[in-house]
Amino acid sequence: MDVQDVERCCYVVTLTEAFTARAPVSFSAVVIHASNGLAICTGLPFFRFIADKKSTFYSERRVLLRHNFSDNLKIGVSFASRTHVETNACGVSEVCPSSRSHRTHEHEAKLLMLVNCMEFKKTFQALFHKADQWRFHGDEDDDLIRDSEYLSWFAVLNVDVPHPCAVSWRKSSSLQKGSSVVACGSPFGSLCSDLFNGTVSRGIISNLAGEGNTIILTDARCLPGTEGGGLFAMEDDSLHLVGVIVSPFGWKANEWIGLTLVCSVHSILWNVVQCDEIPNPLQDICLHPAEVIATKKSNAGQYPNVCLVDSGQQWGSGVLVTSELVITCRHVVNGKSTVALKFHHGDRVMDTVGDVLFSTEASSPYDIAVVRSRELIVDVVVPQMAHEFNTGESLLVVGYGGLGRWCGPSLTCGVLSKTISQHRRPIMLQTTCAVQAGASGGAVVRASTGELLGIVSSNTRDLSSQVTYPHLNFCVPVSVLQGPLLHLSRLRDVRAFDVLDAADEQVKRVWRLQGTQSKL
Repeated sequence: MDVQDVERCCYVVTLTEAFTARAPVSFSAVVIHASNGLAICTGLPFFRFIADKKSTFYSERRVLLRHNFSDNLKIGVSFASRTHVETNACGVSEVCPSSRSHRTHEHEAKLLMLVNCMEFKKTFQALFHKADQWRFHGDEDDDLIRDSEYLSWFAVLNVDVPHPCAVSWRKSSSLQKGSSVVACGSPFGSLCSDLFNGTVSRGIISNLAGEGNTIILTDARCLPGTEGGGLFAMEDDSLHLVGVIVSPFGWKANEWIGLTLVCSVHSILWNVVQCDEIPNPLQDICLHPAEVIATKKSNAGQYPNVCLVDSGQQWGSGVLVTSELVITCRHVVNGKSTVALKFHHGDRVMDTVGDVLFSTEASSPYDIAVVRSRELIVDVVVPQMAHEFNTGESLLVVGYGGLGRWCGPSLTCGVLSKTISQHRRPIMLQTTCAVQAGASGGAVVRASTGELLGIVSSNTRDLSSQVTYPHLNFCVPVSVLQGPLLHLSRLRDVRAFDVLDAADEQVKRVWRLQGTQSKL
């Protein structure tokens, strides 16, 4: 499949209820079996049309069938293609060439089942803790119960018309953080579906969790209405479906995290075939395809090593610059003399203690701290410090935002959007990589080489509306740190970092937002 094929395998689904004033609900779906007209989509919107609204046992069920929903529920789908479907004299639907490109077709769909993806649910409940106030559906006034009970449901639809696009899918087991992906859905659902249907977005795998990577986080930017759409990974220059978009938005407390939550398509299909209440609708689909092997893999081995830095009340990231020295943020160490450090080396996790050697004063514009690990860290990738900062170049942030605290470092991609210099020396970097709570102190690296450009310090927060913007963040460039680090390595004197407290007024003016609670 190429990108054009991906665009055409996306449906817009609209749910309406006849004889009621209930507003229609629309979202996306992805074709899973072209010749049989089978599609998969999110199941959460269907619960608005549940027949027995007083029942509370649905979250424990494995399968729900059509009779569990309102008799008046109508399901419509629309999709665009470069061919169109006509009915011949015998009443048989045929795919025919069309002179008009991207013609929209509208059909009625049949709900075969809703299936509860138990692997997703188990992993979700283990990672997204209630105390962290995670939220993944956008309507705060919705009468749906908790995300953990309904986000794990997926619907299998049948559209009795052959689809013009053949769909291939792969297991997500071998996906790697940093692998390139394409997300496809229909922003805003049925609103102007001829304009928005099959909209694609590119990004990378930010983090993975659960059996067979049942939970996937990506920084591919999606909008409301794309839930139910597909996530595709590259193999041999061809795109293959690996996941179904669960939620294009997520909040931790009141912070928008800027990542898209996805469920492995293999996990969904496996739960479908376990159902014995109706004949298996996937009997013609091989459930044991090859695992996807992305051609654009993460080069995480050449990136600087990062660790989790936990001071008790605050936690964030740190970048190893030697086998024992960690650079992080002042607000992460939070005035403590010792902090807990956690290092992820593949499947191995190492916990140790770090002594805070230096922390900038509260009046300093540079939010920096230096920590020494009490144990030497083996196999450290000593970072190569960047000497050039080119606006618009591709970057990655490696840190413990997103699911990092539980699943190891997360990766997000973006560009260097701005460099602010004083006397031709950079004193602030701005990037478009998505960063969240926990990314403070993380590494900003050049995507092509892994060179270290800077340390994540804060993102942007509008105090009047209490909105956080993860895709605009501020970073301390390595040009500020190279002198003190060199002095420290030669003379073993941490007082070399005192120069960060002596920054002049122009530097303080550039970093003035640091004093307005914009820190992560």
